Amino acid sequence: GWKVSTKSGSLSYILPCNRLPVQLMSQVRVYTSNGQKKDLGSEDTNASARGETLQKAETGQDTTNAGQKQSSPKQPIQVKVKPVLKKREYGPKYTQNNFITGVRAINEFCLKSSDLDQLRKIKRRSPHDDTETFTVYLRSDVEAKSLEVWGSPEALARERKRRKEAEIKYRENLFRNQRLLWEYKEFFGNTKPRSSTAAMFFKGPGKVVMVAICINGLNFFFKLLAWVYTGSASMFSEAIHSLADTCNQALLALGISQSARTPDPSHPYGFTNMRYIASLISGVGIFMMGAGLSWYHGIIGLLHPHPVESLLWAYCILAGSLVSEGATLLVAINEIRRSARAKGLSFYQYVVQSRDPSTNVVLLEDAAAVLSVAVAATCMGLTSLTGNPYYDSVGSLGVGTLLGTVSAFLIYTNTEALLGRSIEPEQLQRLTEFLESDPVVRAIHDVKATDMGMSKVRFKAEVDFDGRVVTRSYLEKQDIEQLLQEIQQVKTLEELEAFMLKHGENIVDTLGAEVDRLEKDLKQRNPDVRHVDLEIL
Repeated sequence: GWKVSTKSGSLSYILPCNRLPVQLMSQVRVYTSNGQKKDLGSEDTNASARGETLQKAETGQDTTNAGQKQSSPKQPIQVKVKPVLKKREYGPKYTQNNFITGVRAINEFCLKSSDLDQLRKIKRRSPHDDTETFTVYLRSDVEAKSLEVWGSPEALARERKRRKEAEIKYRENLFRNQRLLWEYKEFFGNTKPRSSTAAMFFKGPGKVVMVAICINGLNFFFKLLAWVYTGSASMFSEAIHSLADTCNQALLALGISQSARTPDPSHPYGFTNMRYIASLISGVGIFMMGAGLSWYHGIIGLLHPHPVESLLWAYCILAGSLVSEGATLLVAINEIRRSARAKGLSFYQYVVQSRDPSTNVVLLEDAAAVLSVAVAATCMGLTSLTGNPYYDSVGSLGVGTLLGTVSAFLIYTNTEALLGRSIEPEQLQRLTEFLESDPVVRAIHDVKATDMGMSKVRFKAEVDFDGRVVTRSYLEKQDIEQLLQEIQQVKTLEELEAFMLKHGENIVDTLGAEVDRLEKDLKQRNPDVRHVDLEIL
């Protein structure tokens, strides 16, 4: 029965006990709140002897005291209870402590700005570079306020649906109004100042592309007249080549203008890859229009040769084309040299890595144009000297092969750029060494640095932070004497939990501030790095 009362300090317990047949020495047992017990030992060092004596007493093996009930003085068993903080169950979905911004509260919970004035405002560290702190609200407060305003979750859902339909209708009207505004500008003239997109075509790659469009357009017109007059297959290939160059460079101009668009929610990293897409399509266009038609016309000339008329005009037009194409080629070479020098790369590395796809296309197209003019002039000269039209057809095939080689190179380099290649190993090593040299960082793992195009790099790494350094950084900003007083005032579990929760959250905020500092320093020291993702390991 429950007869023996034991006491330990101020704790009193009733333990089930029969009359013990042997004398028990004082024992200490520790019971935790999760039901586990642990023997801490006995005051008597001969614990094994006591265990044997107890076993004999219980099994009746002690013959000298058999059948006799011996009474012994009963000493209390000391029991110590180890306090353990109860684990809190949050469930699969817990949003009571979530913070949301004012804009999100207004949009998602259909509130007004005046409704938010009555809620608790909390200052948190801003994720944006231009601001240090910003105001957020507790999600639970916002949800309660929305139910207070709308009365029920069903009414709130109806209001969300109504606003969604209104937003769709607004977008349709906005598209219609933009179209009307465009027609109005076309009719009355556009008096808007020149935009930054238009200014892009007066310097750098845009200037190179515009010069190439004008020159290749004129070359196509005059080469087409020469082909009509002479019927030369090589001159036809040159005319098709100039037409292909003009169309492709117009496509490059479109890609340059689209790449200047500002990022939107659907494209958070911007539209810089539009230049590579335009260059890739340009390479395909050169292969289909330039190389394909040149090969076709050359094969037809071999199968059905016909005499070639006077080639005097053709030579004059080819000479003019050589001068104009050479001038465009020099403009592209100078632009690439300037850009390569700024990046610390050689001319060859800059071209092979396709750092500037638009200028690369102009460079290769004009280089191919100059070589193709030389090939066409040579084959036409052989035809004029020998009277054999096969030389002219062979020249057309040579120009087609040259264009096919250029298009294959453009397709390969732009495809590699669009796939997201890594940056140079030396640059990646510099970024890694910079992070590892910071005292708050223990190690860097799983480093990835992707070239997003147009000298924009995205850097990602798993960072093992030194918790002691982060904690010391937090303590350096605190009043140590006041903190010591707070520690001395902690007497109960509740006070200990409140103390740890308060300073634990502040230490996590300090860790977040250290991450922001590293990302900012990494961008400042390496201007090519535009997006940094440091994940805490």
